[in-house]
Amino acid sequence: MTAIRLPQADGTVAEHGIGAPGAFTRPDGPLTSRTAYAAAHVVADPLGDNTPGAPVDVDWEATLAFRRHLWSYGLGVADAMDTAQRGMGMPWSTTAELIRRSAAEARACGGLLACGAGTDQAPAELAGTEEVLAAYLEQIEVVEDAGATVIIMASRQLARVARSPEDYAKVYARLLEQVSRPVVLHWLGPMFDPALTGYWGSAQLTEATDTVLQVIADHSAKVDGIKVSMLDEAHEVEMRRRLPDGVRLYTGDDFNYPTLVRGDGESYSHALLGIFDAIAPAASTALQALDRGDLATYDRLLEPTVALSRHLFGTPTYYYKTGIVFLAWLAGHQPGFRMVGGLESARSPQHLAEVFRLADAAGLLPDPELAASRMRTYLQTVGVDQ
Repeated sequence: MTAIRLPQADGTVAEHGIGAPGAFTRPDGPLTSRTAYAAAHVVADPLGDNTPGAPVDVDWEATLAFRRHLWSYGLGVADAMDTAQRGMGMPWSTTAELIRRSAAEARACGGLLACGAGTDQAPAELAGTEEVLAAYLEQIEVVEDAGATVIIMASRQLARVARSPEDYAKVYARLLEQVSRPVVLHWLGPMFDPALTGYWGSAQLTEATDTVLQVIADHSAKVDGIKVSMLDEAHEVEMRRRLPDGVRLYTGDDFNYPTLVRGDGESYSHALLGIFDAIAPAASTALQALDRGDLATYDRLLEPTVALSRHLFGTPTYYYKTGIVFLAWLAGHQPGFRMVGGLESARSPQHLAEVFRLADAAGLLPDPELAASRMRTYLQTVGVDQ
């Protein structure tokens, strides 16, 4: 057994024996019982600047290779989303290139792809909803031209200028009238982005839910589904039961996804999750079991991933991307632990050591020797004696 010395929360260092990788499998065909997207991260060029405020430099080869990894496990890719550092280092110019490159890669390998369209190319201060609408339509055009499904992301600018639920309803109505095919809406909670507090026109969850459900009901033919990232299991279950027939609820709940996707006998959620970036082999193998009706295997495979996910998405939740990228590096999917905007500094060595332990417990270190070597290198760099 490979062993490594890892820092602990109390400031001490303890030896950790690394277990065997999980026995995960790629599917023979498409996953059938649920539609599942992994929100994918971007890989920073290790030779690029990528410091805070510097122009973004993406390692395109590694970024696209990671998307092929996700597709190989039967998962769809949700690109240009929060996990790809939208609003946290990725400018629209680079995001548009990411959408085009990912779409070309998806066509080449037959992968399912949906991409985020927002308003982040516009100035932070906009005069009103007409300018927000124009910014949305510019990005929607790029996604549709690429051939990907549009995910209409929550807009910081709309949250700033909207004065009522009616303002949200009018903007989304006009967007849905103009899209060429059904889209996915996205309700991102303030734990992921504090600037989105009070989205849909109310800080009261029940009132905001009524507003978005009415928007969907009025335009259900143009809505494939809605991704809900509120980390509130009971709210999501209630909301999915109120959706019109044929409109999916895609869980974005990185705390409660196993039970939400499994369902309760009356309804279930589909998946559009940042955690699936990190646990793709386990998630795919579990969903294959769900397709067979093997609920025991589904539960067994996903149960140990929950502690990892809750740790990765712990407060402040919006820094979860750091742990996601760290795991991709440990697993050998990219050459270095660098991030756009220098975000690799956003989590502590103790936090990342616990990421290592929990990923190991879930069988998510495919090459234990490589993972141990890279972890030791990181710890030596930050001053933890090995």
